[in-house]
Amino acid sequence: MSARLFAILLAVTLGFRLWLAQATPITGDEAYFIWWGWRPDWGFYDHPPMIGWWLAALLHWGDRELWLRLPAVLLPALLSLAVAWALTALAPRLGAAQRYGIAALILLAPVNVWNIFITTDTPLVYFAVGSGLAWLRAARDDDLRWYFISGLLLAGAVLSKYFAALLGFAYLIDVLLRRRPRAYAGLALCYALTLPALALMAWWNAGHCWPNYMFNFVNRNEDAGLSWRTPLLYAVTLLYVLTPPVLWLALRRRGATAMSFRRPASADFPACASLGVLAWVPLALFAALSPIKQIGLHWLLAFIPFALLWTALRLAPETLRKLLRFFIAFALLHMVAIMGVARLPLETWQKYGFYDGLVLTVEHQAILQELAPYRDNGWVLAMDGYSNAVTLGYDARQYFIVFGLASSHARHDDILTDFRALDGRNILVLRKSVPDPAEYRPYFRQVEIDSFSVRGARFWRVKGEGFLYPAYRDGILAEAKRRYYALPAWLPQTACYFCDRYFPGEACRR
Repeated sequence: MSARLFAILLAVTLGFRLWLAQATPITGDEAYFIWWGWRPDWGFYDHPPMIGWWLAALLHWGDRELWLRLPAVLLPALLSLAVAWALTALAPRLGAAQRYGIAALILLAPVNVWNIFITTDTPLVYFAVGSGLAWLRAARDDDLRWYFISGLLLAGAVLSKYFAALLGFAYLIDVLLRRRPRAYAGLALCYALTLPALALMAWWNAGHCWPNYMFNFVNRNEDAGLSWRTPLLYAVTLLYVLTPPVLWLALRRRGATAMSFRRPASADFPACASLGVLAWVPLALFAALSPIKQIGLHWLLAFIPFALLWTALRLAPETLRKLLRFFIAFALLHMVAIMGVARLPLETWQKYGFYDGLVLTVEHQAILQELAPYRDNGWVLAMDGYSNAVTLGYDARQYFIVFGLASSHARHDDILTDFRALDGRNILVLRKSVPDPAEYRPYFRQVEIDSFSVRGARFWRVKGEGFLYPAYRDGILAEAKRRYYALPAWLPQTACYFCDRYFPGEACRR
């Protein structure tokens, strides 16, 4: 592939992603992390703090969708350019046409065509791929300077998402296979650089009920169990994110895959063995986990570039050109399909169960208009689920609390909302489903319910006058404590916002 064709593909995909980022309303996950940016801290409920810090910096200059999504929009272009640049050192005998062709595979990977959402995965991919490329450069001649750079970037990945541990584990496997003294020293240096990040997370969690541990290892895994469906779903996910031709080409060279873990450095690609480890060890770990846990598509984003790079470097130039033609056609198919869907009337989706949520996201101004009299008269606005609450809160530029028990995903609201301060206030709870008045009467002096429709979707307003905090504490907050804050005794704790606030003298322990 010529540099000119690569530049054209980069410009076309970037233009499409800029349009898509502007045309797509902020989603629930994005709004959740945007609120982190509006209220920055050293840590947050379910993930490390990096995305909150990034968004806090962006929010200093603006809060529109395209601006906040800019790091995600630019990600595929910057990754592909980084790979093209890195290949000049990693594969010095590779021609420019092959370098640009491999970079184009990264640029046109299916998820990279449409994923414009700013989430924890965005900084993770930046840091993880950067760390991996630096590691491959270090593995060429065990240069401690590159191990240092890899370690710094790995620390950034650790502060982005816990899946960075899979990359760190791949580094360990790589060093054990290479068995060179300077490689062990490089690994030690790399790991040492992540210790301040790990210490920060441990310090913050110890003073905040250990929410990262409770969410990721306890509360969100209540439904975990052996299933034949989840491995099948993981296989389908891999088939999509890597594409069938890439998987077929990789499987055809499965013998080379095993050999690449042991093969010594070669003149064509001195770090070939290390790349094989980075490409497939994380994906194999996800495969091992898949029988008991559904593997999300976004979990794979930080590791897909290594698998594409490993596969492409083993292809003959003609095979690479054929693969590129497939990737270009598949990317165009994505673009045409997305632009076609964008032109459909909203009511097209009315018969589907997600329609009310779609209306809430797209027609937020009409919904906020229905709530305007209550906003203007000092009512506290709430919803019964966190995703919808933060989405509507972003659109209103006003925080919506979560009223009721909700789920483990709603617990960041426990950090932000102090129900003691709401005693006696009027609270309006917006719902997408028919409310049961009996769920609300114990917690207010008076409850009234009505509804309204927007674009064929119906919403309910639960208007509670005179909030009764003591009853809510004993009914809802006590159940939340039992269900979501039963910390194991072995975890050291310096403070807990939930128990210290609502149940002083009672430890959040099992």
